[in-house]
Amino acid sequence: MKTRSSAPFRCVIAAAAAVLTGATAPAADAPPPPPAPPKTHTLFMGADLEVQVKQDFCRVRDVSGDAFVVNDSGNDRSIPMSGAPVSLRVQQSLKLTTASATVTNLKGERTYTASNDPVKRFMREQPGSAAQTAVGMADGNAMLMSNLKAAGGTIKAGGRVYEGGIGTIGSRATQAQQEAATAGMANFSEANNIGAYASRMQAELDKELFDAMEVTFEVSSEKPLTDPYVVIIARYHEQDAAPGKSRNWIFAKALAPIDQNPRKVKVREGGFPPGFVMEGYKVHLYDHGVELATNVADKRVALTRDEAFQYLVIEHIANHKGADAPAAPVMGRLPPDLPAKLQAGQLSQPYYVTVTKDGLPGEAFADASCKEKVNDPYLQAAVQGLRFKPALQKGRPVAGVAQVKFSDLHL
Repeated sequence: MKTRSSAPFRCVIAAAAAVLTGATAPAADAPPPPPAPPKTHTLFMGADLEVQVKQDFCRVRDVSGDAFVVNDSGNDRSIPMSGAPVSLRVQQSLKLTTASATVTNLKGERTYTASNDPVKRFMREQPGSAAQTAVGMADGNAMLMSNLKAAGGTIKAGGRVYEGGIGTIGSRATQAQQEAATAGMANFSEANNIGAYASRMQAELDKELFDAMEVTFEVSSEKPLTDPYVVIIARYHEQDAAPGKSRNWIFAKALAPIDQNPRKVKVREGGFPPGFVMEGYKVHLYDHGVELATNVADKRVALTRDEAFQYLVIEHIANHKGADAPAAPVMGRLPPDLPAKLQAGQLSQPYYVTVTKDGLPGEAFADASCKEKVNDPYLQAAVQGLRFKPALQKGRPVAGVAQVKFSDLHL
């Protein structure tokens, strides 16, 4: 027996539902919805380091070798990280950027310095090692010298002179040799007891008296970074510290240039109190002193250009409550051929752009009174790619005028 398809029935039900709900089918020739705007900006929680210079704290603008580079009264100054203690502080703030980098295989853990590592100490104490042989010989020689001195003889050894009667030196020397041999055999027997050493090593490992921190990761960037450095900020407390007694550890390191090929970075630093407890750590990446948004950045949010602009306007108003402020360029999408199109004088010449209370550009003028309009269509079009912090009067946005020099724009 043939069965009838349920497809026509479903179509009738769907059509009836559309009539009842007032829904209409989309027109066959309706254009597709526009694509969502790209997320071109990243908002994240960044960190700025400041180093104390005399009585003031100066912001770190670069890391060169093992030194911080700060701007001190208009001049660059290097502050070595090694040597005398350096007073540092961290200023956390939300940052907005279009520059980013990718961090992968990030791992941070407590570890040991070479002198405090139980495994390395175990290896040094193994039978046959140079250190073990030297210890055995020293013990035997010390016993021999002690017995010879007691025998009353005279002997020179190791730059030292032992004096006494000659009569009993032979018999006591023989006794000294026998005792030294017995001590050596005891040391040799204990040294060959690998189980005892392994047990001692494991007991030391179980105490977890770590005194160093190791952080490893790989980093890459689609846009080459020519002067990068990394800052690691960790929070820890001592093994038996009272609640709330945490401390900060800050480490900075200059890196080789970074491109799209992952580059491995390894940081290993000691100086922590043995058995310290790590509470957490953050990795911050910079290029030419400007922090980048990485995929491991704290409180990271991707924004469109319009969303980023709205954030900057809100931040501008929040930072100037009840105050007056002029309009100023804050974002830009300038034509890539602008330097070639404009003459040198036009690049450095100040222009005056009318700005709405929403921070949008109007027209460009050659004078501050906005009477001499710029007649260059290309320049007027370039101005339309700019976005501005609106002028403020008593903290409220108003229409204003912003001065613009294209040569000064780094947006």
